[in-house]
Order: sequence, then structure tokens, then C-alpha cells
Amino acid sequence: MTHWIDGPLLGFDTETTGVNPFHDRIVSAALVGRGPGGTQQRTWLIDPGVDIPEGAAAIHGITTEHAREFGAPPAQALAEISAELVAAFRFGVPVVAFNASFDLTIIERELERHSLPTIGERLGAPLAPVLDPLVIDRGVDKYRKGKRKLVDLCSHYGVEESGNLHTADVDVAATLDVLAAQAERHPELRVQSLAELHAWQAASHREWAEHFNEWRRGQGFEGPGAGLEWPLCTVQESQLASA
Repeated sequence: MTHWIDGPLLGFDTETTGVNPFHDRIVSAALVGRGPGGTQQRTWLIDPGVDIPEGAAAIHGITTEHAREFGAPPAQALAEISAELVAAFRFGVPVVAFNASFDLTIIERELERHSLPTIGERLGAPLAPVLDPLVIDRGVDKYRKGKRKLVDLCSHYGVEESGNLHTADVDVAATLDVLAAQAERHPELRVQSLAELHAWQAASHREWAEHFNEWRRGQGFEGPGAGLEWPLCTVQESQLASA
């Protein structure tokens, strides 16, 4: 019997100028299709049109000078990336992204910035189905202590990563591997439909965010905290950066 984990799946990740999906820009992106027919990969290097802060460049290795010399114009790259994502959603292929609310929100805002139709506008419907290993991990193992960055989930689920995380294509491959390990360790995930999983993740994320924000208030932190919506968030909500 086959399940959704057998594919097709479309992994997605971005590297950016910063951690705010409403103001920062995409500097690289990767899409990795995985399924019965094998694996296909496409990557983009983008000139974001703004300086890439040194802190961001130190993480993903892309400097302003490199992006300006070798990067594609953002409107061109964004149109190509969004076309692939729209096609996946239209055919019911789940888009897999670690901390999806960051990557999907930033590409929607980038499309708006460059006067291109958003993915939601082209679909005329919510972005679904989405599979987010971070949200899934929080849902199936709520009380596990420790960090839940992608590198941490690789360790927890026994996924061997190359050591080059924070490169978009490497992050996508690791994310897909973590998802496969989650489906193996928690077989109840495999038997749910994609629609059921999508709705469960949205509810799980909201529950986590409400508890997280309550904890923040108890610690005296100011600001709105984590956004309640998933897999997209609104401009009024702060976001945790993609790991």
C-alpha cells in the first residue's frame, strides 16, 4: 500500500537577507522533487537588489558582490519559482518546507514587491497541502526538551546531513529526509490524508504558538511573539527565522 510519503513531494527552501519575511529578500532558493521516478532539483541564485548584511552572508555564504555578479534578476527568478509551486499545489503535490510559514510568506511578499501575482492569487485558494517537519515534530513530541532547528531534528531522527546546512538545496534534502524519518517513526502520520495532515498542522502550530507566547509574557518579553497562522502569517505577526 502506498502513502503520501512515497511521493511525489516538492521540497522548498530559501536563503535570505534576514529573518523578517515581510521586509527581507530572497538570495537563493531550491526546489527538490522526490518521488517514485527519482529526484529532480533546481536551484536559483538571486540578486536581491539590496545589500546582503554580513551576518546573513556569514550564515549562507552569499555576499552582496557575488549575488550582484552571478544572481538572476529577482522578478525572473521569483516567477520561475512560483510557477513550480503553483503547479505542485494545483496537482495536489505537497510542498515540504521546514518552518514553512517563513519561506512561503517571504516568497508571497517578494512577488507582491515585484508586482507579480502571488501564489495564493494564482491558485484562488489557500496554499495547501503543505508538510512542515518542524510543525509535525512539535505536534508529535510536544514535551521534548531542547532545540528544534533543522540540525537538531536531523540528529533526533537519525538523518545524516552533509554539514553544509544553510545552503538551500542541502536544507531541502535534509528536510525531506527528516519528513521520511518522521513518517517511519510515527506511522499514524502515514495513514492520514494530506488534507487531514494539513489541518492538523495548522491546529498544532496555533496551539504551540499560544503556549509559546504565554511563556514569553510570563518571562516579561515584549512584542507579539510567534504568529498564530500557518502556513502563511499576517504582517501583524512576528516570525521565527527558518533554521
